Amino acid sequence: MSPLDRMLPQLQTLRLSGILDSIEVRNHQAIEQKMSYIEFLALVLGDEHERRENKKLQQRMRKANYQGRRTLENYDFDAPKLKINRAQIFDLATCIFVEEKVNVLIVGPTGVGKSHLTEAIGQKACRRGFDVMVASFRKLFGQLRASRADGTYERKLQSLLRPDLLILDDFGLKPLDPPTDEDFHELVSERHERGSIMLTTNLDFEEWGAVFPNPVLGGATVDRLRDQAHRVIIDGESFRKPKAIPEDTPRKKR
Repeated sequence: MSPLDRMLPQLQTLRLSGILDSIEVRNHQAIEQKMSYIEFLALVLGDEHERRENKKLQQRMRKANYQGRRTLENYDFDAPKLKINRAQIFDLATCIFVEEKVNVLIVGPTGVGKSHLTEAIGQKACRRGFDVMVASFRKLFGQLRASRADGTYERKLQSLLRPDLLILDDFGLKPLDPPTDEDFHELVSERHERGSIMLTTNLDFEEWGAVFPNPVLGGATVDRLRDQAHRVIIDGESFRKPKAIPEDTPRKKR
């Protein structure tokens, strides 16, 4: 039995079996470069640490439903008529706002890449080690409404408080009906100063209050949401272009 075969049960007990992926290569390297035992051990442990960190990153990306297609590198900052503060976006990509537990509010017309930017920044947050959850505003609060009916509301709400960054897409597409306005207020209040919300909307900041049927509740929610928040304003034409309608081809005469 080889030394590696004898080590396997011990590595499995210690949850270090991933070391086997690189230990032979590192052993040859150590012999070739005449490394000390400590240098060899440092290499092997470094490989295991990197493997575990990559696994954690993959899990965070999978939970956030990110495929890696939308990045800052492939966002068209130079699109004609696009008005955006590029420096502000790259500052947000450092994810310091997540560490500070403050919100990011992104306002702009349809099609200017608001969702693209939230995904790109969300991926940066995952790579920084933060837990990220992404949801459309309508679907998430539809789930909360359903949870009231089946008695799982508190559990569902707690699951929305755990991520370091909660991304809500398309706030204010239509007026909020009770109890959605109450659920939104509860979520914003509970996450206030304990976790970041990144929110996208087509509405100007001045229009947010009109979305709430109860002005008092709406004012309290918006006040907490805006507290110390970074405001990102984008303007320009939609990146989405309809396909041209093919011209009718004349039928051949028989």
